[in-house]
Order: sequence, then C-alpha cells, then structure tokens
Amino acid sequence: MERSVGYARLGSQRIAYEAFGAGPVDLVVTAGSFSAFDTDWDDPMAELFFRRLASFARVIRFDRRGAGASDPLPLDALPPWESFIEELDCVMSEVGSERAAIMTAYDAGPMGMLFAASRPERTAALILVNTSARYIADDDYPIGLLPDLATGLNETMAERWGSDRHVVLQVPSRADDARFRNWYAKKTRSIAGPAAAAAYFRSMFKADARALLPAIHVPTLVLHRTAYRFMPIEHGRYLADHIAGATLVELPGSDGPLYWEHAGEALDAVERFLTGVHPPESSTRVLATVLYTDIVDSTRLLERMGDTRWRGLLDMHDDLAGNLARVHGGRLIKTTGDGVLATFDGPGRGIRFATGFRDQLRPLALPIRVGIHTGEVEMRGDDVGGMAAHIAARITGLAGEGEILVSRTVRDLVVGSDLAFEDRGTHQLRGIDGDWQLLAVRTPA
Repeated sequence: MERSVGYARLGSQRIAYEAFGAGPVDLVVTAGSFSAFDTDWDDPMAELFFRRLASFARVIRFDRRGAGASDPLPLDALPPWESFIEELDCVMSEVGSERAAIMTAYDAGPMGMLFAASRPERTAALILVNTSARYIADDDYPIGLLPDLATGLNETMAERWGSDRHVVLQVPSRADDARFRNWYAKKTRSIAGPAAAAAYFRSMFKADARALLPAIHVPTLVLHRTAYRFMPIEHGRYLADHIAGATLVELPGSDGPLYWEHAGEALDAVERFLTGVHPPESSTRVLATVLYTDIVDSTRLLERMGDTRWRGLLDMHDDLAGNLARVHGGRLIKTTGDGVLATFDGPGRGIRFATGFRDQLRPLALPIRVGIHTGEVEMRGDDVGGMAAHIAARITGLAGEGEILVSRTVRDLVVGSDLAFEDRGTHQLRGIDGDWQLLAVRTPA
C-alpha cells in the first residue's frame, strides 16, 4: 500500500502528515498531542488496523505541532484549541480534502468537537475514541477525576513516559510481551520527551468542551472501552447522551489505542458507521464566537465633536474593525452605528481582535467596551441571529469602559493559552434564563 508522506505549512511551522488508501470517504485520524504516525507501521497489528481502514476510506493522519515529526512548540505557551482548526484545515487542504470524517482520540477529542461544531461544512462525520468533553470532576460533572488524583496521574504518566512501564497504563493487554513493551517505549519517546508529555497532559486536564456538544449536528460515533482506566466509560456515555443522534459503541477491553485489543470490533463499528453515513441536510446553524463592541458614551462624544468630525471618526472606526477582523480570521457582520458585530471561528481570535481594536482606538479618543460569547448561531444571509448573539449583546451592556467581558464558555475554551481573566461574578442577563458567570480579559502588565 502506497503512503504519501509530507509536510503541510502553517505559517512558518510544518505539520507532518501521511495519506493512504483510496476509499470513497476521507477519514482524518489523530491522537492529538500523543501522535507519531511513522512508528505505528513498525507493529504488524497496527499496520493491519490501518490497512483495514484504507479498504473503505482514504486515511489522513498527522502529528500535531509539538508531537512526532512536526515542528516543536514552546511548552510554556501551548496553543489553544482553535489552533487545531488551523492545523486540520491546513492538512486537509494540502492533501486536497474538501470534507472528511474526523476520528479523534485522547486530547484531540475536544478539538474534534470544536471542529465539527464550527466547521460542519468540512465535517462529514465525527468519531470520538476514548475521549471526553471534560476530564476533571466538578459539581455538575461528578464522573471526572478529582483534581488531586489528576495531579498524581499526570506525575505518574510523566515518570513512566518513554519507559516500558508506560505499557501497563495504556496497553495492558500487551504488558506481558517484552518485545512489545520495548517497542511501545520507543514509540512514546518518538512522540515527545517527558516534560512535553507532562505539559500536554496538564493542558488536557484543563479542557471543558461540554458547551460545544449541543452545537454538533454531524453524524457522530462514540467508541469507548468499558475498562479503560485512564478514561472511564461514563465519559463516553456522557458524550453520547449530550450529542444529538450520537451512536455509542462500548468496546470490551482496557487498552487506550484500538489497534491491539478486539481491533476487529472497533473496525467493524467504524466501517458500518462511515459506509452507512449519509450527508446531513445543509444547516444554517453553526458554532461561532460572537463579539459586540460599543463606543462608550457615544451621544456625549457626538455632541462634543459635532457631526462632521464624528462621522470621520466612525469611518476610521469601521475601517479598523474590518481590517482587524480579516487579520484575525473573523467576519465583520455589520456596524451598529457606534459599534460592530463580528464572528470568529475560535474565542482566542475574537479576544485578540478585541484587544487590538480597543488599543488602536485609544489614540482617537474612542473608548469601547466589548462582550464575547461562544455558542450556536443562526446564519441569516449576511447576518447572524440566535441565542448566542443575544447573550454577547447582553454581556457587552455590562462591560465597563475599555473592558473586554466574556462568558465562562469563552474562558473554558481558551484554557491553556496565554490569556488571563479576572472573575466579574455571576449575573442575570436580561431576557435570558439562568445565572451567567462573566470574566474580564486581563491586560498584561
């Protein structure tokens, strides 16, 4: 079987990928930060697994930046989730894939959920393997790991990383095979060093993608081991319960990877799912980060400046907004007279737009406030509507001068980035049910 191996460029960085098979469906397979695709071909059972996938799909695999053969990343500044969208888009474009099924495992699970929710036009289907929307327990998520246990597990993972003891944690079905233990230790060393692995685990433990689940409208298959200690089956059941129409297949065994233990059952489930999947009807709903800005005290400023000068400043304001939105990969939906409405694929992009826009308007003496929320929107031609837009508008009304105020959903989706926040307490938003925790983006000192 011929493999096409190469590098896709994302800015100045390179992402290693491979593509093989000639099936009618494109299938992207990634283990996120724990991938080194070249080494898998050294194991006969792993090779058989991928040959079977290639019998009914064109398989596309890639190593995320920071892992395997891709360019490294600084461990103290790992990219936020939305960078996965950029990486996946980049690799798919490089191999000429317009639309693909996305099969993600481990920390790539939340990233795949974000891609499916925000890019449904590029997502034929979603397969979630031994993953979760959240890993740490909370008052409303008791099935997660307690924080102290997560810290201890992270330390154990880092301590065993690159040694044959790691097999007991991830592939217990092969723990008695000395040859396999030695090979698997080599495989983990080819992914990353112990410090990098520990950083990836810490980042994974911060993830909370639960808010994305109602916005996933592509066919979804959840594959989860019944006895995988690192990710109990309750996580998979939670995903299936909270993604509309999702199918859950509970696989026997305790291995994290699918290649070695009951591999045939996993492959049968994937083949049935993909070959029977029909394209969903075109939907106008999509996950987006919605951002509103508002010039503070605009009426007073107009009275002080006069119509002519005010109109000139507004023109500059609107031009700046349009240019910055393009720079940050966003879409300027409309101007509102004394503000703008814009959408972005990811919350980090929206926050960076807001920070730059605010700072560029200061010399013009145009103070603004900003409200940001990530949720499902309804596309209405060139406009957007829906609850997420209403929430962002209400948040804007609560922001102070120069303040970028965001919902907790936004904060949760940029965990692991270099962005910092200050808690602004819980609020009720006019016309919207429930209490909403709001946070202000902290300006670097």
